[in-house]
Amino acid sequence: MSDRASTDTAQRPIGPRIGPASAAAPPSKPDDLWPSMKRLVGRLRPHRLAVSVVIAVATISVVLTSIAPRMLGQGTNIIFDGIVGKQLPAGLSKDQAIAGLRADGQNTFADMVSGMPVVPGVGVDFSALARILAIVLALYLGSALLMWLSGFLLNIVVQGVVRNLRAEVERKIHRLPLRYFDSHSRGDLLSRVTNDIDNVSQSVQQTLSQLIVSVMTVISIFVMMMVISPLLALIAVLTVPLSVVVTALIAKRSKPHFMAQWKSTGELNSQVEEAYTGHELVAVFGRSREVEARFQEKNEELYQSSFRAQFFSGLIMPAIMFLGNLNFVAIAVLGGMRVASGTMSLGDVQAFIQYSRQFTQPLTQIGAMANLVQSGVASAERVFAVLDEDEEDLLEAPHRAVLHKSGLAQAGGRVEFSDVSFSYSEETPLIENLSLVAEPGQMVAIVGPTGAGKTTLVNLLLRFYDLDGGKILIDGVDIAEMSRDDLRSRIGMVLQDAWLFGGTIRDNIAYGRPDATEEEILAASRISYVDRFVHSLPDGYDTVIDEQGNNISAGEKQLITIARAFISQPSILILDEATSSVDTRTELLVQHASAVLRSDRTSFVIAHRLSTIRDADVIVVMEDGRIVEQGSHENLLLAHGAYYRLYNSQFVGADV
Repeated sequence: MSDRASTDTAQRPIGPRIGPASAAAPPSKPDDLWPSMKRLVGRLRPHRLAVSVVIAVATISVVLTSIAPRMLGQGTNIIFDGIVGKQLPAGLSKDQAIAGLRADGQNTFADMVSGMPVVPGVGVDFSALARILAIVLALYLGSALLMWLSGFLLNIVVQGVVRNLRAEVERKIHRLPLRYFDSHSRGDLLSRVTNDIDNVSQSVQQTLSQLIVSVMTVISIFVMMMVISPLLALIAVLTVPLSVVVTALIAKRSKPHFMAQWKSTGELNSQVEEAYTGHELVAVFGRSREVEARFQEKNEELYQSSFRAQFFSGLIMPAIMFLGNLNFVAIAVLGGMRVASGTMSLGDVQAFIQYSRQFTQPLTQIGAMANLVQSGVASAERVFAVLDEDEEDLLEAPHRAVLHKSGLAQAGGRVEFSDVSFSYSEETPLIENLSLVAEPGQMVAIVGPTGAGKTTLVNLLLRFYDLDGGKILIDGVDIAEMSRDDLRSRIGMVLQDAWLFGGTIRDNIAYGRPDATEEEILAASRISYVDRFVHSLPDGYDTVIDEQGNNISAGEKQLITIARAFISQPSILILDEATSSVDTRTELLVQHASAVLRSDRTSFVIAHRLSTIRDADVIVVMEDGRIVEQGSHENLLLAHGAYYRLYNSQFVGADV
């Protein structure tokens, strides 16, 4: 199948290949962070109601949690007031007790007592303390239940968004043109579809829930601190702008490293997939050390980029914690001074210290989320890059489908290449001014050296690529005026590589036409000689084969693909080196099956074994993208031209 010029790296045969050409580079501009994040958050728009409920439930949970420290502060006041009151003489009023303290020279203690609702001689009110503790317990329990409900609802939303994103990428892959797969390695594409989407899911799940809780916590805690002491609240708020600046500076340094990390992940996955798929070749040629060396090199690149990304993003949390500790020290000192002066109760100071820790904790969490956010956005950029690729519209404009149906209602299968020109790159012309006609029911064999453009001709007929010039007509209708879906539904194809899917033999045959009946499947199997070997398998047609088809032979796989093509009932058939990888005996079976499949159909047969196309109605000889000869087998041999040389090169010993 590799019949194109080897110098053109963009050219490759139809179907999967072993090993990447190059790993696709993801977007790497640092200023892509906010647009990509906005685009990712925009995917929550269809779930606005659910997100609103999540925010409301989380807000109530945070408010309940915020009230609890103030209630605990009141409990502390009850205990402290009881201890201080027990130390004062019973039977005196509060003013008399304060006057006695001042008379004894205990002015600081007197100032503190003046700001406390103590009753001299009365101890701790345990009943009031029990009521407060019960209320606090109820607040924390209610907050925990609401927080669980918020997380449960958010999980439904996020997983729904990721499910839709994964489905959208899957649909996009099926609409991408073949040119995209020519320029992107399979391992990198799989990494985007699996690793990157999983990373987006985890990042959104963790950061969104923490972000909602953190923002609500900061707001509610700030309100409670303002209620207790506006002065101390303003001191606590001073750490916010500092935390924002520190986070922004560090995040800017770590973003490029996260991009490099996920790019290296894709490249490493591509190399592992290549080495795994070609493991036998690696072992046969003794290249294990080279493969291992390449793996170590890519693995080291991934290690370095991951280390730098985590190192820089890991600086955010310690920096914010340091600022929070400075804030804690300032509040503790000022609060203690105000308690001593009697302008603030001990319970309020205790509650404020708790609030200050809770106030800096969400900021610390937001800082810690920076690495998750950047990692998730970096993965989202790689996924969006796939979604933003130009796609191949299989259905296209509705009028084209109507034109196709009206023009080919009685399709006979006449195919005409009229002055066709095409190249994979502007610098390397391939096909120029090619003309060819295949009449209905004819077998057209295409032969020529590697790189002559044989498979390219098939790609153009299937509209995997659009022409640079000229037309291809089927029964007089330009294929450019047909929808790709309708065009390809009339064409059956058997490739050199017999690709099967994980499932039963019956499923693989029915893949050509899912609505085929059991009788039609069996008929296709008998015609293609699948029925001859399938009964020797343990479960017959229900035998499960893996994706590589390792539990059946290459010839048996090829016969299954012929049955799959037969059951699709195409009007045009393409056989691309269908017998090149099978033994002589199986080749005869494949040829017989192909002959039945070709009957009453226009067929194009690409072959290197010239003995298999002697009976072709027309043999087309291609060289360098041009048709140099065409005619029957006998006439071309008599002409002593390019076909004569090709034929003799296979059946006459080479001169040494």
